[in-house]
Amino acid sequence: MRERLTKSDVDKIKAEIEHRKLVERRELIEAVKEARAQGDLSENFEYQAAKREKNRNESRIRYLERMLKTAVIVEDHSASDEIGLNNTVEIYCEDDDEVETYRIVTSVRGSSLNGLVSIESPIGKALLGHKEGDRVFVKVNNDFGYYVVIRKVIKTESEDEDQIRSF
Repeated sequence: MRERLTKSDVDKIKAEIEHRKLVERRELIEAVKEARAQGDLSENFEYQAAKREKNRNESRIRYLERMLKTAVIVEDHSASDEIGLNNTVEIYCEDDDEVETYRIVTSVRGSSLNGLVSIESPIGKALLGHKEGDRVFVKVNNDFGYYVVIRKVIKTESEDEDQIRSF
């Protein structure tokens, strides 16, 4: 699947890859060497744990590099009166008679439990491009959907680091 990333997402992923290659890789290789020096490898738990952690780091590097290679870069700017990436949206759910607040983010940052809704999710897709006061149908699947009313759109010029989890 091709991830939709912003320029900021790409920069953060590149920084994580560089950190993993230059810092963590060196530390993990050293940990493997130290554990190997302790003797019998078949019963050496420290050696097995160090190898596992080294392999986990290498897998993460490959995953992030593959993500960058196949990613589609999207703009995080939108018109001043419409919903776009990194905007916070207050919506009224008609079926539940509740008001909910979400922030629209790229798919790699989505975390519905933290109020971060991906542009790939049904509600994210439905809200993009709409304006305050619009009544929007959120199609969940072929048989089910629901209506929400956009109450408020809060434009965000930059990302709040404390609200967005790392990759």
